Amino acid sequence: MPGKSVPLTKNGLAKLQQELDQLINVRRAEVAQRIHDAREMVGAQNTPEYEDARNEQAFVEGRILTLETIIQNAVIIEEAHDHQHVSLGSSVTVQNHKGERETYTIVGSAEADPKGHRISNESPVGQALLGKSVGAEAQVQAPAGTLRWTIVSID
Repeated sequence: MPGKSVPLTKNGLAKLQQELDQLINVRRAEVAQRIHDAREMVGAQNTPEYEDARNEQAFVEGRILTLETIIQNAVIIEEAHDHQHVSLGSSVTVQNHKGERETYTIVGSAEADPKGHRISNESPVGQALLGKSVGAEAQVQAPAGTLRWTIVSID
């Protein structure tokens, strides 16, 4: 049964596939070895080392399932060819009322990285920018008040 489609750039999909490969082929074996070593150390399964290794195994297996689901449902975002309106894959330069400029790339939630200026299309900022054109104003309600930007360029 297919799940909700997950928009990803080609680069984002490659990074997720690389992470999945690392988890399956390296981390899974490392954690299995840690569990084995913890069992051998004391012979009991109630040691903190054993519990820690089992918790890490649960995390790794959960992340593998998450990545497999994301990759299975991935829909590649084509680079935006329409430089008239903001869409998935667009890089948008905005300017605030102080004249400060920022550039954001609109991506799917699976590869959002706000510190890296990669904004999810599902975030309030992403939603405010989507569909807008150069010269339009975008507004976002934030805890500190309303943020307003003017769209300077779309690449």
